[in-house]
Amino acid sequence: MVIAHIIGERNQNTANMIIAETAKRLASVPLYVTDGLKFYIQALLEQYGKWIRFESSGLRGRPRSPRLVPDNNIRYAQIIKIRGEGRMRQVFRKLIFGKNIDPSQISTSLIERLNLTLRQDNNRLSRKTIGFSKNIEGLKNQLAFYIANYNFCRGHSSLKRPDADGKVRKCAPAMNCGLIDHNWTLRELVTYPYYITSTK
Repeated sequence: MVIAHIIGERNQNTANMIIAETAKRLASVPLYVTDGLKFYIQALLEQYGKWIRFESSGLRGRPRSPRLVPDNNIRYAQIIKIRGEGRMRQVFRKLIFGKNIDPSQISTSLIERLNLTLRQDNNRLSRKTIGFSKNIEGLKNQLAFYIANYNFCRGHSSLKRPDADGKVRKCAPAMNCGLIDHNWTLRELVTYPYYITSTK
């Protein structure tokens, strides 16, 4: 299930926003796994870290500056890919924060598959296309609508379960998470009274 998305450049501000949006939608701190982009480390520290202030030593010289350190609950790892001569040469896992992380959980394959799906389904996100959005607001609105459809209406082959008749059907991510009891139609999605729904 896509729980948050941000449209913007790959910079520190965008990384801060996506981590903050993710944290708002989850009750606990998840395992974060990303590529080797350096901005996520600082974004996670700002969201989940804590400041340590050092006591004055009484000695001459400049006192130690406060430091932002990771909280014990943060679990973060990276997938580092080394490319050369147009080929993938090496892939390795790098643990950044946290302990006792199962190496099999350190993977970006799900988000990479989602990125491919987004580009295949949505011409506005394709590279070198004439189907681009004319302004940023149009792109934001269109992508929000697409992701709502992806989460609530679209059945996914990897999320199958038997229905009341015993027939195996594809589930939408929201149904698989127990947020809805059936895959919504597009009409149900656009007419649902979201403004009276509790977010607690």
